[in-house]
Amino acid sequence: MGKKKNTNKKWIRFRHGIVRNILYGTLGVYSRLKYNIKIERFKEQQKRPYLVLFNHQTAFDQFFVGMAFRGPIYYMASEDLFSNGFTSSLIRYLVAPIPIKKQTADVRAIMNCMKVAKEGGTIAIAPEGNRTYSGQTEYMNPSIAPLAKKLGMPIALYRIEGGYGVHPRWSDVVRRGKMRGYVSEVIYPEEYENLTYDELMERIKTGLYVNEAVADADFSHPKLAEYLERAIYYCPYCGFSKFESCGDLIKCKKCGIEVRYTSKNELVGVGFDFPYRFVLDWYNAQSDFTNSLDTNEYTEKPLSEDFADFYEVIPYKNKRLISKGIKMCLYGNRIFIQGAEEDVSFSFDEVSAVTVLGKNKLDIYLGKKIYQIKSSARFNALKYVHIYNRYKNIMRGDENAKFLGL
Repeated sequence: MGKKKNTNKKWIRFRHGIVRNILYGTLGVYSRLKYNIKIERFKEQQKRPYLVLFNHQTAFDQFFVGMAFRGPIYYMASEDLFSNGFTSSLIRYLVAPIPIKKQTADVRAIMNCMKVAKEGGTIAIAPEGNRTYSGQTEYMNPSIAPLAKKLGMPIALYRIEGGYGVHPRWSDVVRRGKMRGYVSEVIYPEEYENLTYDELMERIKTGLYVNEAVADADFSHPKLAEYLERAIYYCPYCGFSKFESCGDLIKCKKCGIEVRYTSKNELVGVGFDFPYRFVLDWYNAQSDFTNSLDTNEYTEKPLSEDFADFYEVIPYKNKRLISKGIKMCLYGNRIFIQGAEEDVSFSFDEVSAVTVLGKNKLDIYLGKKIYQIKSSARFNALKYVHIYNRYKNIMRGDENAKFLGL
């Protein structure tokens, strides 16, 4: 008889604390130097485990959180982190993140959180599930409130400020500026036990909300606008478009307008008055534009075309390359792929979710399968997410819905 699998295997291991201390001594110094962040230690922690909720601004946010708290922290992370073969296995061994399938009600993730909490571990989650593209805190999944109540731990709201100015999600460069990370509020179980889910969610949103569409600090770098086209696909003068950036300028490839991105995070038209002062203003206008579209009018001619590499994600294992250099066409009701072994049409009626990972990777969820698109550095994955969600809102009969999936 073979050995039975040990279902009572502990999540928390002694090595996690050792790894945390090593990372604190190395990446801690690196983070402070690279991001110029002031991290305020949470001195009230003592030996009590917490549920840490943080707003998501940079790729290093988890390290900022880790430096503010004592001991190992168990972060909830998307399945993409666990689908990179040996690298993923090493991460699981060293720090044991809690995997969650994006865009799904992942019961297994909830059970794992409860297991970590029962063992006395501190858990960290970014309720947005995404880094902000605009500088304003993004939509937060309301399911975080029931989870927090179920865990019954003190909730530490960890707010990160200045991260969008120092390193916007769409940019490859870190700017010279200042950041701050600190616990803005602690909500204890005896405080939230009588709150409704909506009331608790409102406390969480308020404690984590940041809006960096302000010109009150300097963030300098020669390439301030570079790759802003990962976030922007709408031109106020010609509608759905493509852009190209260089240095501190971004240019519409249709009408030729150029916009300068300044060290104050402001936008200035080159030779004309640009209608948006900040990326947030432009981003909101872009969302309004998409929410005004009738996607059923764009089923014959594609809204956009891109070339990319096409993968299948094997969750918690690796990624299988299907084809390189495919042509991807975005229609109002589907994503059509040419150049693979055979043409593939992802009907929005059959797709359960379309998401952006990192700066501009695109994941498509179809049944039990996940497909990933990786394109050039200038690829805008956001437009696929927005058009998909606009179509879904219309099909649900909710044409006035504003949420576009991010």
